[in-house]
Amino acid sequence: MSNTNNDKDQKSKHADTVIKNHIVWAMGASFIPLPVVDVFAVSGLQLDMVKGLCRVYDVSFSETQGKAIVTTLTSSALARIGARSLIKLVPGVGSLIGGVTLSVFNGASTYALGEVFKKHFAAGGTFLDFDTERLKKYYREKFEKGKKVAEKIKEEEESKTKKTRKVNVEDVVVESPTEMEDVTETDVLKRLSELGELRNQGVITDEEFEAMKKKLIDSF
Repeated sequence: MSNTNNDKDQKSKHADTVIKNHIVWAMGASFIPLPVVDVFAVSGLQLDMVKGLCRVYDVSFSETQGKAIVTTLTSSALARIGARSLIKLVPGVGSLIGGVTLSVFNGASTYALGEVFKKHFAAGGTFLDFDTERLKKYYREKFEKGKKVAEKIKEEEESKTKKTRKVNVEDVVVESPTEMEDVTETDVLKRLSELGELRNQGVITDEEFEAMKKKLIDSF
């Protein structure tokens, strides 16, 4: 009995490591400057995470079934993430702020997905008896918790970066001077209008809108 419990604990810890590693990688993929491309990169990482969890729990991996389950579970979150990815199209602030915004969402989605598969596999489940409708609720619950987990990981990674490289955030160049030098008042107003539409659609929050607006105005 003791050996069985130890084995479960070891597998649980191993699974947690697999999940955390993929959260970090998914959050990093959020900073790919091309919109939508980052979404596909994260989807690939999430499928790789499922494959890793299959190895932990000795479950036969099926790429076809894995993709189908991942898509079903993450469809609503993926739609919102995809919309947020379009922030990267807004010149002047897109790549930087879009990546920051997406990183937490991608991290939360990856965490939730990992927890769903961990729970199912730990209970002896396989791809054949995966009840997506029942586990959708669990995914949504873990997605909310995943936001906090992703925020914490982001803070930890930023802390590590500051220790190894003392970088002043204010010195980060969003775009090269040649890309910004021809910005006119009309350009700024157009971009502010685009940001306003994203806010009205619920793609970005009021706080994110204000941050992006300030960066645009400062660049002008």
